[in-house]
Amino acid sequence: MRIFYLLTCLSLFLGLPGVLASQEVLQWRGSDRSGMYNGTNLLKSWPENGPALLWEFDGLGNGYGSPVITEKNIFINGEIDTVNYLFALDLSGKFLWKTKIGKEWTLNYPGDRSTPTIVGDRIYVSTGWGIVACMDMQTGKTIWSVDMINDLHGRINTFGLAESLLVDGDKVFCMPGGADTNVVALDRFSGKIIWISKGLGQIPAYCSPLLVKLPSRNIMVTFTKHALLGIDSRDGSLLWSHKQDGEGDVHVNTPFYENGFLYYITGDGNGSVKLKLSDDGTVITEIWRNPACDNTMGGFIKLNHYIYTASYGNRCWYSQDAESGKISDSLKFDKGTTNYADGMLYIYNEKGQIGLVKPEGPKMELISSFRITRGTKAHYAHPVINKGILYVRHGKSLLAYDIFNKK
Repeated sequence: MRIFYLLTCLSLFLGLPGVLASQEVLQWRGSDRSGMYNGTNLLKSWPENGPALLWEFDGLGNGYGSPVITEKNIFINGEIDTVNYLFALDLSGKFLWKTKIGKEWTLNYPGDRSTPTIVGDRIYVSTGWGIVACMDMQTGKTIWSVDMINDLHGRINTFGLAESLLVDGDKVFCMPGGADTNVVALDRFSGKIIWISKGLGQIPAYCSPLLVKLPSRNIMVTFTKHALLGIDSRDGSLLWSHKQDGEGDVHVNTPFYENGFLYYITGDGNGSVKLKLSDDGTVITEIWRNPACDNTMGGFIKLNHYIYTASYGNRCWYSQDAESGKISDSLKFDKGTTNYADGMLYIYNEKGQIGLVKPEGPKMELISSFRITRGTKAHYAHPVINKGILYVRHGKSLLAYDIFNKK
């Protein structure tokens, strides 16, 4: 009887929100979606032809989503014959299994456009046509699936739905973009609706949301077609919004939060912006904006007092003073994605070049670069850095480069 009692208490304890929240989340652009990876003892320069290629898996189909790396496996999505599949590989790049998710976007830039989210033994994925699904991490078996268009009255945007799903405790958030079902929180164990937020009733942009954790509440921060939204993760209430002046809908980059301030960069909106967030998270105040800093989908790195990112219009890289918003330096290296590990920036441009850059406050120095010659179609996917390996997805191929310093 006592054993039964203890097991019951343990079961209840494991179901508490605090325990759920403490689980490790593996997701888009690293553990906190900042693009900053916990790598150490990495190479500070590369050979002329780049670091050694450890392996290539070339059976992914079309796609621009990044991989997620666990202790034993790699998970990544790809589109084959209009269908999205979740692929599982081992750490040597060997194929293990694939699971059919649903219809994938093929109207323009065909392919998967999001990154899996892993919490515990479950994987959460979404497709360009709005299929949200939960799979068992060991077997790939689908546990539940929701169609945001048909089940949640969602609406499609210009380039296909592209968010990498966000999890907070027992909730997984998605953006159908319906007039009355703008943002929805689903029970991540069953797929059932927890709450529905009308937001501003706008069509979705392409942003993978950020979770801002405050003492009084957690806030989901994401973009619709014409605004940045702050939504209380407990009940879906809209706390605030920040209008985008541009007419386009290409708001892709995940915002960044640090010490009471929100930073975001858009290509079709206000450019680079710093917002002050009130202590309770209910009010925002604009501190500065710089329209010249207009990265569309390559992300950015906030490191100490500077922001590092690409310029879409000027096809170069900028360092930007985070206190004033003024551009401090530029680097000629065409536009693309930005990541960080072990004191260095990893920049990957749309021409297929990867650069290793040393950030020195307001200045940037290009140390090494090489060109990706394998794979297919556009160079849009964000690289991932994990345990001394640089993972680069180029269309149908996932490439693993050895960047560990063995000396």
